[in-house]
This record gives sequence, C-alpha cells and structure tokens, in this order.
Amino acid sequence: MVTLLYEQSGLLGVSGISGDTRTLIDSDDPLAAEAVDLFVYRIAREIGSLAAAIGGLDTLVFKAGIRQNAPYIRERAGAVAGWLAVNIDHKLNGRGDEVISLAGSDVDALVIPTDEERAVGIQLLSVCLKLCRSYPERRT
Repeated sequence: MVTLLYEQSGLLGVSGISGDTRTLIDSDDPLAAEAVDLFVYRIAREIGSLAAAIGGLDTLVFKAGIRQNAPYIRERAGAVAGWLAVNIDHKLNGRGDEVISLAGSDVDALVIPTDEERAVGIQLLSVCLKLCRSYPERRT
C-alpha cells in the first residue's frame, strides 16, 4: 500500500509513464497529456481556493518542481488563473526569469528557488537551541 501511494500514484499513476512533468510534456502519449492536464487543473484549483480564502492575489509564486524546468506548466497555470489577473510573459517565463508576469500586471508572477531541506534544518536547529536553553546546566 505504501509503495502504491508514494511511488506509483500521482502523475505516474495517471499516465503509466512517469511522474516527471518534463517526460510527460515531451511524450506523444494521450495519457501523458491527460496527466499534465490533471496536474494543471489541480494547480489552478489550489490557486483559486487560496485566492478565495484570502480575498484575491497580489503575487503568485512558483517554487520547487514547478520552478525548475517547467515553463509550460507555469504558463498553463497562469492562463487558467487569468481570471485573477495573472498574466504570464511568454518570453520571461521561457528564460526562467525571477519575475515572469507581464509589465503592468495587477498580479506579480514570480519564480523563486527554494531549499526545503535547509529550511527544515534551520527550524530543527532553532527548536533544539530553545530546548537546550530551557534546561539549566547540571552541575555535579
């Protein structure tokens, strides 16, 4: 069950080909296109849900896997979020610039690198330091 959920589901489960969007985008297989469509739909659904919860968008940030080598996914996600005034500049997006929105757009679209492992490490170190400070030194 764990293997099914963590290794054989998601994009791989839908396409039967790969869990890597780059491989799916390059494929001519209709199941690959269906997996990419579903992926973009899920991104759009989350953008819409979050925008509704916070009353609109000022900035849309693409990070992690969508940041790395995924201009096609960013462009499609921006297109379906167009109703929120997201306007992706095709040229800037293709180059992977940090700001990929059209000049003068109401919503800034950004591509930001992240380092999740580092962020987790910093948080863990912070917790450990707080714990160490909360216990007085033992003197023998």
